[in-house]
Amino acid sequence: MFEVDVTKLSEQLDDIVEELLNGGGAVVIREAFDAAAIANARAIIMDESKDPDKETHFQGANQDTIHLQRRVWNLLAKGKVFEDMVQHRDVVAITSAFLGNKFHLGSIAANRLLPGGPGQEPHIDYPYWDMYDREGFPARINSSYPLNLQVTIPLDPFNEASGASAYLPGSQRDLHYPEIGERDAFFEGCSRMSGNPGDAVIFNGMTWHCAMPNNSDHDRGAVLIEYLPKFVIPLEDQLSGVPRDVIDRASPLLQRLIGIGRPYPKLFDEATGENTIGRD
Repeated sequence: MFEVDVTKLSEQLDDIVEELLNGGGAVVIREAFDAAAIANARAIIMDESKDPDKETHFQGANQDTIHLQRRVWNLLAKGKVFEDMVQHRDVVAITSAFLGNKFHLGSIAANRLLPGGPGQEPHIDYPYWDMYDREGFPARINSSYPLNLQVTIPLDPFNEASGASAYLPGSQRDLHYPEIGERDAFFEGCSRMSGNPGDAVIFNGMTWHCAMPNNSDHDRGAVLIEYLPKFVIPLEDQLSGVPRDVIDRASPLLQRLIGIGRPYPKLFDEATGENTIGRD
């Protein structure tokens, strides 16, 4: 993976965007989060994931072991550490360059893969994640511009034994959901999103990827952040899910991320009679 040098980030932004769109599809910021933040986040997620009965996806036929992958949703309601994570300065700078500076938060969740936990089918992420039903998408939709940026923050060592996410470099250049007949090529050509707790792996959601089986003796947990351009409907309903105190202390950035002041949809019948849109 392309390693971001945060001391030269402003000089690298064009190269990072190029790497995400036309290169391998993934970059990494090493040691983006300190040990205290990771320990705090991990403790919350371990506590919140005692119950395996949460919605998950991309598990295919692994119904007998599905309880070994545990999701925690709506993390903004579960600890201030997650408010800080979605506002990480360098991640925000990269996301602004990639999705435009009005981007918002699609989701912040966690995936905890227990020892023995199964891998996933190769897939692409929301809003593309059901593109196996191609008729539900517009004519000529393509990979020339992005509708998603994903951030994976390992809470445990991400390596081959623990099931570090696999991805196929360059697969984001041709937007389509991986066909069943393409899976052998995926697993033969894939790389791993290897990293240590606190790293931030940033990748184009069109890039084919999947969690791999956890064959280690320890958990493989991660915080998963999804950013979307301003016009794509968020995956999680942030405003309904976060408590009042999160809204009251939210910075202008966090307010935008969770949808405070989002202008649409709007009941124009009840809007003030004034000119609101147009260059002049």
